[in-house]
Formats: sequence, structure tokens, C-alpha cells
Amino acid sequence: MNYHFSAYMYRLQYIQRWSLMRSNMPENVAEHSYHVALLTHMLCTIGNHYFQRELNADRAVTLALFHDATEVFTGDIATPVKHDNPLILASFREMEKFAADRLLSMTPPRLQNIYEGLLKPDDQVEIQKQELHKYVKAADRLDAYLKCTLEVASGNREFTVAKKQTYEKLQLLDLPELDYFLQHIAPSFEMSLDELSYPQS
Repeated sequence: MNYHFSAYMYRLQYIQRWSLMRSNMPENVAEHSYHVALLTHMLCTIGNHYFQRELNADRAVTLALFHDATEVFTGDIATPVKHDNPLILASFREMEKFAADRLLSMTPPRLQNIYEGLLKPDDQVEIQKQELHKYVKAADRLDAYLKCTLEVASGNREFTVAKKQTYEKLQLLDLPELDYFLQHIAPSFEMSLDELSYPQS
């Protein structure tokens, strides 16, 4: 018997993000998932080394890689559409559960208990996992902010308001690791390659 899970995961590269916006740099869900994994690792590592956390960064990265897996079936629904109407949001959550069950059914039986915790994280109530998901969600929002930053830096005013709104949402998370990233790491995303390679003295 063939198991189609991995083949479907590869198809995340065909799911485009920011469908309502004019982007200079198109982005797909596979790229986004990779970026969120990178950011999750960084936020957890900052937390462990600067804020005395005891976060399992490796586990958090694994959760991040699968955080949008269900979008291979649902597609990427724009945030204003998804969150502005409670009925639409509730329907979307049901769609996510259906998609997660469908993906899970495509994994080999002996692996399903492993992937269930990755595809259906809301079903996991352990305190440690809840803590790690907080960092994945922060990284998810941070990646959106950095996408806006890169678009604005390239001269695309389409993302100006989205950048401001996303920054305000980041502040609401009240996470010192995010503040550290925004102060010491995020400014580099507005620099050209020459500025990154040959910093001014």
C-alpha cells in the first residue's frame, strides 16, 4: 500500500500566500513554513540564553514545520477574511480538523501517533506543548511582519499598512524574545546585500 502524506506535504509549494495583496516577491506555504521554523528556533534559543527559559527548540521547530500542513487542502485563507467573521472562522477550524484527519490517514499506521501531535496540535494539552506553540504562533506572526518589511523595503507600498498592523499585533504578544529580535535582528531585513556585506563603520 502506498502512503501519500509526504507527496502532499511537497505540494505546499503550490499554495500561494498573500492572495489579496500585490507582491513583488511571491511566497508559498512551503517557504513560509521553513521561515517559521527558522524563526521559532531563534526565538526559543533567545529565550533559553537571554531570558532563562528551558524550551525544547528542536521540538518547537518540528511543530513549526507542520503548523500550516492542512493548507494543502484548505488553501491559504487571508487573515481579514478568516478572522473578521466568527462564523467563517468556526467553519475554517472545522475544515482544518477535516484536513488534518485526511492527512493523518495518509501516513503509515505505525507513524500515525507521531504525526497526530504535529497535525492536530490543539488536541495536545500538555503544558510544555502549549508553551512551544506560543513560540510557533509568535514566529508565524513575525514571519508575516518580515514579509511586509521586505516588500516595503523593495518599494512596494501595498504592504505599508499591513506592516504597521502586524507590528502592533506582535507587541500584543508581550514576549521579550520578540522584542529582542525586533531590536537586534529585524533591522537587517531592511538592508541591501551591500549593506549587509560591508557594514558602515
